[in-house]
Amino acid sequence: MTPSAFPPARFQSFEEKADPSQVAPRLAALRQAMAKAGVDAFLVPRADAHRGESVPPGEARLAYLTGFTGSAGLAVIGKDKAGLFVDSRYTLQAPAQTDTSLVTVHEAVGISPDIAQYVLKGGTLAYDPWLHTPGEVRDLTDKLKGHATLVPHANLVDTIWDDRPGAPVSPIEFLGHNRAGKETADKVADLRAVLAAEPADAVVLTLPESICWLFNMRGRDVPNTPFVLGFAIVPREGLPTLYLDSAKITPELTVALADIATVVEAKTLAAALETLGSDGKTVLIDPQSAPAAVADTLRQAGATLVEKRDPILGPKSRKNEVELAGMREAHTLDGIALAKFLAWFDREAPKGELTETGIVTALEAFRREDDTCVDASFDTISGAGPNGAIVHYRVTSKTDRRLAPGEIMLVDSGAQYLSGTTDITRTLSTGAATAEQQDRYTRVLKGMIAISMARFPKGTTGAQIDVLARQSLWQAGVTYNHGTGHGVGAFLGVHEGPVGIGPRYTAPLEAGNVISNEPGYYKAGEYGIRIENLLVVRESASHPGYLEFETLTLAPIDTRLIDRQLMRPEEIDWLNAYHKRVREEISPRLEGEAKEWLAAATDAI
Repeated sequence: MTPSAFPPARFQSFEEKADPSQVAPRLAALRQAMAKAGVDAFLVPRADAHRGESVPPGEARLAYLTGFTGSAGLAVIGKDKAGLFVDSRYTLQAPAQTDTSLVTVHEAVGISPDIAQYVLKGGTLAYDPWLHTPGEVRDLTDKLKGHATLVPHANLVDTIWDDRPGAPVSPIEFLGHNRAGKETADKVADLRAVLAAEPADAVVLTLPESICWLFNMRGRDVPNTPFVLGFAIVPREGLPTLYLDSAKITPELTVALADIATVVEAKTLAAALETLGSDGKTVLIDPQSAPAAVADTLRQAGATLVEKRDPILGPKSRKNEVELAGMREAHTLDGIALAKFLAWFDREAPKGELTETGIVTALEAFRREDDTCVDASFDTISGAGPNGAIVHYRVTSKTDRRLAPGEIMLVDSGAQYLSGTTDITRTLSTGAATAEQQDRYTRVLKGMIAISMARFPKGTTGAQIDVLARQSLWQAGVTYNHGTGHGVGAFLGVHEGPVGIGPRYTAPLEAGNVISNEPGYYKAGEYGIRIENLLVVRESASHPGYLEFETLTLAPIDTRLIDRQLMRPEEIDWLNAYHKRVREEISPRLEGEAKEWLAAATDAI
């Protein structure tokens, strides 16, 4: 089956959304608005008020203004120059998408002091307080001290965006107990116990994943993640209040939430915050995710703030047995689709006719054979040859590259099944590999296996075990510049906190956490390697007080790129046992060529 035989992709567009030619007129229009408002510079973040990885089209202000479409970034527009700050994932993408004669691209993690160079000394830097957190505002204020003044302001980009899309309105569904595993009333009771311990009178929830998990609801307000966008206030006593766009408040929704929550229009949130303040309430907010506008309104109205991490994040990350059963089912379905895809890929790749977009389209088609696959969990990273070295490469019709036989192919993808969320990366052989490629591939695999086999005492963090994934690469004098793993939601966000594997993850791993395990190696301009499975943390049956991992992902790992001499016996045993499990669990659900291919791909080495 050739790529043209598959139906067009629905979950991912290959359209080139960036248009550098629009940067100049839009910057000019924004500067006119700045002059009218009497400010010297304006901040334009990638974020919306809900801090989601995906944002609705009408919240994509950074892309509208600069052309940059990455998932993280910040622009500062001064009177005569502009800067775009991105992390290491986007140092190649950002310059290609914006007008670099007008916008200087900087690599930065967090708030960079270089922002100051775009603001006149003694001037004012304006920001939309709904798009920045209290933590960010404090950091910015500190870095600008003695140079410029930071001031909140209505969003000036919105005043020049004449055809700005409206707020998204999508159907809302509620998960039954057979999918959620815990009733909303019980989750609210647990949250109230947290408030009592603080003590706090109420908590303001602004993260959609927290709100969706608490109320056992899902929606389609943003791509790739089944979110309902809104806000919630949960008091220590009385019903929670859910704040939604008025178009979402239907009689059916009100009935579904009867005796669970009061549903009101989102535009009444500010008044509710002022009431909490005027009543002298103590209110918990997360300074790293709540909009600064929420904190400012509460504080100015007289509330006492308790600034702590969103109390939903921990319980949500500890999946219950029902959620884990759903995740296992999703990975079985994904394993079936991946086996069909990989069998197809092995047959077609040697012909030299596959393209990156064709590979994405085929993989989506195999997943969509199951009706419970409702979306991709992120845009598929389909990197042929040198494009595989771009860690967060997103293929477009403009960048689409043909895969030549003999090149390494990197495919990082995931799906949203009604039962759970998946994320998997496989690096694929299409012919003879060089000795260096085999060496690097094997060292990446050894790191992935080291994490998979790890056993560790309770209280251990992802930062502590990260070295296990890197040690073999370090012995060869190489490494990778991204985290080793991130948390994954249960039919929620493919990236979720607070746990993961990497230097920045200091929260202890706990039973029920689902995390990715994805070490890699990238040689710029030549090839990229990454191997990723999802894992669930579980109690060790043999060592009380210790934790270990169960692998969720069920798809063969390409053994043709392995240098056997680098593998230790216990690593070979793990790989053979994993492939045996894949064959036993997936093969009965296959037939014909895919079944035969899987038997060969999972042969012991």
